[in-house]
Amino acid sequence: MTEQESRQERPGVVRTGAGLLNRNFGRILVFVYGVLALSATGRAVVQIATKFDKAPLQYSLSAFAAIVYILATWALGTSRKAMAVAVVTVEFFAVLVIGATNSRSVDLDRQTVWTDFGHSYGYVPLLLPFVVVWWLWFNRERN
Repeated sequence: MTEQESRQERPGVVRTGAGLLNRNFGRILVFVYGVLALSATGRAVVQIATKFDKAPLQYSLSAFAAIVYILATWALGTSRKAMAVAVVTVEFFAVLVIGATNSRSVDLDRQTVWTDFGHSYGYVPLLLPFVVVWWLWFNRERN
């Protein structure tokens, strides 16, 4: 069985005109989301385990961010386009809402990944959804 035949038989995998979504530049996106998933998960675990009583909402939002990044990594890594669009849309609006309601004046230990539009992460959380949507559009079905 060739590699192309095995790809066509995988249920739930989206075939696109340019190939699977997790090829070429898509691998970079999977890697970046994987790094964010590990970072956000680590941050949330430490915050919840050591000082949850100080800022339960912010630390719960950190855990939510970790879940979003894990789901985005999985969706892009397994070429699930609809799931990827849904997850990065949630990410984008969460970054906007949390970024608009939290400012840099929040104590560093009470910040989330998305505080001040992802300032502490180089604004990557704000920009990455646009890059993913562009990548998904670039790899759309062309009939």
